[in-house]
Amino acid sequence: MKLVIIEPLGVDDEKLLSMAREALPDSVEIQYYNTRVTDTETLIERGKDADIIAVSNLPLNADVIRGCENLKMLAVAFTGVDHIAMDVCREKGITVCNCSGYSNAAVADLVFGMIVALYRNLPACGQAVRNGGTKDGLIGFELEGKKFGVVGTGAIGLKVAAVAQAFGCQVYAYSRTKKDIPGITYVDLDTLLSTCDIISLHTPLNDGTRGMIGKAQLDLMKPNALLINTSRGPVVDSAALADALNSGKIAGAGIDVFEGEPPIAKDHPLLTAKNVIATPHIGFATKEALVKRAVIVFDNIVKWMDGTPQNVMK
Repeated sequence: MKLVIIEPLGVDDEKLLSMAREALPDSVEIQYYNTRVTDTETLIERGKDADIIAVSNLPLNADVIRGCENLKMLAVAFTGVDHIAMDVCREKGITVCNCSGYSNAAVADLVFGMIVALYRNLPACGQAVRNGGTKDGLIGFELEGKKFGVVGTGAIGLKVAAVAQAFGCQVYAYSRTKKDIPGITYVDLDTLLSTCDIISLHTPLNDGTRGMIGKAQLDLMKPNALLINTSRGPVVDSAALADALNSGKIAGAGIDVFEGEPPIAKDHPLLTAKNVIATPHIGFATKEALVKRAVIVFDNIVKWMDGTPQNVMK
């Protein structure tokens, strides 16, 4: 059985290989590539003999999946799998397992870092101090008492909801599946958008969520509202959001995800929109989270080899 770790997983090489060897049976041959490449030919060359491939957010298109003829299992070191040609995996009977749960705390931390930065005008405050200014024009807002909307109540959404409650927010939620969680009021999406002061998106990217937040939805939001997106970029119409920010229809946005992976084009409309905190898809990227996900990757492989696969994506 051959495992190919086809790209770096964010953990020190020696530590990663030590974790792999400790977790996996001696019968597993491990091939590790500590450089990231994106061309189809090279990816096929790397994975052509693999029974198992471990991958993070590197796109694996249909040609790559088909070219890796021995492939039986994909261990995805990520929560979402929209970068994987899932239709081909189903066609070929390849088991795909994700790393759900590894970044719950990391993403929640970033959500509230963005909110506090926007509410307390931290970028502008930094400039004011450096330029000899004062707090004039920089009086901010408190989180306590605000109506906080969570769109998507999976593990990360629920973690964000719990932190919002700890800040003293009233929490509302919209999700395909409603859960009986004390302190969370489920409403329809339009009600959530028109009611909440802060809206945080935590949905996967699929046909039902692509473009979920467009002009019509943004028009429902309060003029003082913040929109935070740490889910997937295409869930939001970026041009419509930039227009809403520049026209003052909403007050600010925290954006960690765009239509593609960084680097982001310099002419992207959100990079010049008003009151935007933009980050280069770092929601999952903490030292602790990257170790957690490596543990889950190898555990997923062991469980699959034992015939009891976990975290299976359909």
